[in-house]
Formats: sequence, structure tokens, C-alpha cells
Amino acid sequence: MLLNEFLLLAAALFCIGVYGVIARKNGVLVLMSIEIILNSVNINLVAFSAMTGAISGQVFALFIIAVAAAEVGVGLAIVLAIFRNYKTVDLDEVDLMKG
Repeated sequence: MLLNEFLLLAAALFCIGVYGVIARKNGVLVLMSIEIILNSVNINLVAFSAMTGAISGQVFALFIIAVAAAEVGVGLAIVLAIFRNYKTVDLDEVDLMKG
């Protein structure tokens, strides 16, 4: 496969992820959209790494996967705290939380 195909796939995933972050009000769907954005970055890193023959892009992709795993843990904890307090995961309720 050509590099252009990977870049188009990553660009499409990135746009879908950005739309999901901007348009969604559900906290879980926003977290999933952020994961899609991070995966599109991983596709770019691995594609350029394979093209140049360097391994550094794949190493950075592993770091991004580790950061994404930590982000999911913290983000899900926040969403659960919102659900316990308001019985909904609608992000419009987040601005009501003080402190």
C-alpha cells in the first residue's frame, strides 16, 4: 500500500474524531472520539516509520498507546463521578460542578 492511502485513512479518522469531540454531549462518546484521534496519529507515525525504515515512529506510537490507556482510566473515573452526582453523563452538566 502507498503512503498516501495511510495518510488519507488517518486524516479521515482524525476528522471523525474531532467532529465527535465537538458535536457530542455524552462523556463516553467524547472519550471514544479522543481515542480515534490518537489512533489516527499512531497510523501516521507507523506509516512514516515504515516508509523511512526508522523505528522511532513505532516507539512514539507505543508511548501514545500508553498515554491513551492512562487517559481512558482517568476519563472514565471522571465520567463515573459525574454519573453518580447527576445520574447522567451529559457534558452540559459538567459546568455545574464547582470546586
